[in-house]
Amino acid sequence: MLTASPEIRTNVLNRISEDRWITLASQLIKTGQPRSCDPLDPDLPPGEEEAIAMLVAGKLEAMGMSVHTYESMPHRPNVVGVLKGSGDGPVLMMNDHMDTYPVVEPHKWDKTNFDPFKATRHGDLLYARGSSDTRGNMASALIAAQALVEEGVKLKGDLMYCLCVDEERDGTHGSIYLTETIGIKADYSITAEPTAWENSQSGEWGMNLSVANGGHCLVEITIVGQKAHIWRPDTSNNAIVEASKLVPLLEAMSFTHTPTNFMGHTPPCTTIVRIRGGLPGEMQFSPDECKITLAVVGIVPGMTMQSIISDLESVTSKMFDGREDITYSVKQVPDSLFVEATEPVPMDEEPCRSICKAYATLMDGAQPIPNRKNAFNDTIRFRQAGINAVTFGPGEDGWAPDNESISITKAVMAARMYALTIMDILEVDNDVE
Repeated sequence: MLTASPEIRTNVLNRISEDRWITLASQLIKTGQPRSCDPLDPDLPPGEEEAIAMLVAGKLEAMGMSVHTYESMPHRPNVVGVLKGSGDGPVLMMNDHMDTYPVVEPHKWDKTNFDPFKATRHGDLLYARGSSDTRGNMASALIAAQALVEEGVKLKGDLMYCLCVDEERDGTHGSIYLTETIGIKADYSITAEPTAWENSQSGEWGMNLSVANGGHCLVEITIVGQKAHIWRPDTSNNAIVEASKLVPLLEAMSFTHTPTNFMGHTPPCTTIVRIRGGLPGEMQFSPDECKITLAVVGIVPGMTMQSIISDLESVTSKMFDGREDITYSVKQVPDSLFVEATEPVPMDEEPCRSICKAYATLMDGAQPIPNRKNAFNDTIRFRQAGINAVTFGPGEDGWAPDNESISITKAVMAARMYALTIMDILEVDNDVE
């Protein structure tokens, strides 16, 4: 069995440079924006990733990959490229997504001179929307493959690049469509999303290996009271006031769950994301209805939509049961998805084994820390499809709403780790001088 020689490994790693990563990341970040911005809000229009998809498809084709696009919604093509091996090996998927968070307040982006899609360097950080989540990570994954191709490395197994749309909305037109309708299959999958960390005091840094994901869902609680004129607040049951009394209880509540080995940094809890009350043209009246929209995050295996609704109803009932002047309802936000938590991929199985080997090689013998990633990414959908899917990549798990950034040093290191991991899992079929 032929494997990568030390010379090939060194030559491949030398092709992955800081300048090369910055050039590609900057190009990816600006392409197709702001049309690729994809809000989680189910009541807002989705993004359109067509421009970035065409760019990425061209880059994969230039590497010699067989490329296909698949879309279930106009202007939203998923891109799948395959570099065929000799046929004597597994299939490894490198995954990332092409949509990004929206930019709602560009006046807060002082690090990019108020142009959120202009990649701007400050020290070791590259700032822009999509730098960390996740076009900077995509650049790391792409230059890893490019380095292998340029060095003439031939693999036994198939290397697949799967770039998805709609990840920010839980994958309906992306990873769900690809796995359930198209039937995308792989033995292993690595999603190049943020898992990096850094100790600000010591300067020590690394990248976690997210072998599992937490789940999440959106819920709305509607409070209905009694409308009255603003001059007579004594005759009203102001729904906003009543809802405000409930919010602290929701923030402090605990959800029914069984603790797991990987709980994630965030326990099962609520995050209030929107409160709406009052109607246009009725500012002279106190509102009789108020909706609290909340995200339930940190969901672990065993939690269900039904159990979460039951827990929320229990808290709400303690506030309002017995009051004939108030009614309420608790339900899942229409058109939103319930995302289940996933079971962990064992550390002694691929792709964990080879990631750890590459990590130790490039990080002086250190090992990545296994954890459960709190956020949604396409890893969840591939794991649910029976693939050994993990998340591993540069970018901090902070998800900055403004002035998003990524460490250049970590992005380049991640690309090198991807290259070594790919060669280790798929095996090199020839030593190229």
